[in-house]
Amino acid sequence: MAPAAVVTLVPVKAFSQAKRRLAPTLGPAERSALARAMADGVLAAASAAPVAVACDDVGVAQWAELRGARVIWTAGLGLDGAVARGLEVLAADGHRQVIVAHADLPLATDLTRVARFPGVTIVPDRHDDGTNVLCVPAASSFPFAYGPGSFRRHHALARTLGHDVRIARLADLSWDVDVPDDLVAISPAGV
Repeated sequence: MAPAAVVTLVPVKAFSQAKRRLAPTLGPAERSALARAMADGVLAAASAAPVAVACDDVGVAQWAELRGARVIWTAGLGLDGAVARGLEVLAADGHRQVIVAHADLPLATDLTRVARFPGVTIVPDRHDDGTNVLCVPAASSFPFAYGPGSFRRHHALARTLGHDVRIARLADLSWDVDVPDDLVAISPAGV
């Protein structure tokens, strides 16, 4: 069977280590449960295409396999390295486009809609600072540069590589959870 043209790659940190900046509001068990719940939602939002999870944690790998996701082991690579390794593996499998979606998007719906453009699609966070979702040609060897200011860096990198770029400001994909104020999106009276 030929590989699907589009695949989603979700880098997932160990749930017990996730969302430490929420410590002023949530305890360790609550942060772990929140990280797992948001990751479940992102995998559900990606389910219209095959899904791969880049991780270096046995618990996350087991969680991903139980949800039907392929596991790409990325021990010691950090976020940029894990995503680059995932892209390399998925390109070698014959996929044409890879949607990279972070696991902390509590409002995420259909991720595959960002793959309807042949170049690079960037979905920035709601502050136009970070990159929540990025869709790249699988064979591009795209050099990922996550962290503060990544939206501008990814845009510049895509242009430097000669890709057409589409910026997609999508409300459900622009809301990520990093700090306590971000929790308003998932509170009962939230956004």
